[in-house]
Amino acid sequence: MSARSLDSKALAAAIRAGDRAKLARAITLVESTRADHRATAHRLVQELLPATGKAIRIGITGAPGAGKSTTIDALGTYLTETGHKVAVLAVDPSSSRTGGSILGDKTRMARLSLDANAFIRPSPSSGTLGGVAAKTRETMLLCEAAGYDVVIVETVGVGQSETAVADMTDFFLVLMVAGTGDELQGIKKGIVELADMIAVNKADGDNIARANVAAADFRSALHILQPRSPTWMVPVITYSALTGGGIDTLWGHVTDYRNKMMISGELTARRRDQQVKWMWTMLEERLTARLRSDPAVRAKLRQAESAVAAGTLSPTLAVEDIAGLLGL
Repeated sequence: MSARSLDSKALAAAIRAGDRAKLARAITLVESTRADHRATAHRLVQELLPATGKAIRIGITGAPGAGKSTTIDALGTYLTETGHKVAVLAVDPSSSRTGGSILGDKTRMARLSLDANAFIRPSPSSGTLGGVAAKTRETMLLCEAAGYDVVIVETVGVGQSETAVADMTDFFLVLMVAGTGDELQGIKKGIVELADMIAVNKADGDNIARANVAAADFRSALHILQPRSPTWMVPVITYSALTGGGIDTLWGHVTDYRNKMMISGELTARRRDQQVKWMWTMLEERLTARLRSDPAVRAKLRQAESAVAAGTLSPTLAVEDIAGLLGL
């Protein structure tokens, strides 16, 4: 047996034992773009797969200013106080020029970042559409194998590809905030159709009445949409991440949803579909990498880019030429 194989097995054993340092190292390995690291990471995930699948997976999204990080801090603290272990995968925006990321979410989770029963991993989105890091799925599985029974994925914000979050989590929570004008303008039909719950934040102080009005407006809007599940009617609640008011109600809906979806068999079916979509996503990534690594194809791509930019070749014909080179 090779040393590399022994390393992946030793790392898997440390993760199953709850070693936080080794978990962090494993996530770095999974996020690496080096070919040898990817091979080891694939073996590691396969090794840990039997220890995954028991956690509640929650995706949280919302417009900037909706209080995603503050909500996770309040919810995560509430959960650890009631005996849960919480992992938070906070995806920060990346620079389109340098790929760098501020990774500031952790600083906005002041209580949770100091909690021994919580693990927060900020990761740059690296330009991934929808604000989900490319390796979020694998990272989620590593956290589950380490014993975290609630895994929360926080996205950059409401975008056109939030299906990426819905396709890797059990429960998709959309956060809204009242007092910004026409609240219904701030929520898009596609996001509502994916939501398993809408929660209006900042229902405290002078803003309580506005939050209640906004929640009523959202409930009315939901009546004209087809529910995502025949088993679950999407609730709309108000809460305050600042004071913690309503956090217990929020979590109560999450557990109620999980129980109903497990009984109906929809949770198992959804996860099965997610696994297949994950396979196709990885296959597409591998094919794209192969496309960019082939010297002949890269040369043809450069020529095609120049011709398309100059207007002497249409994008359609450029694709046909490259596809022909690949035998497609």
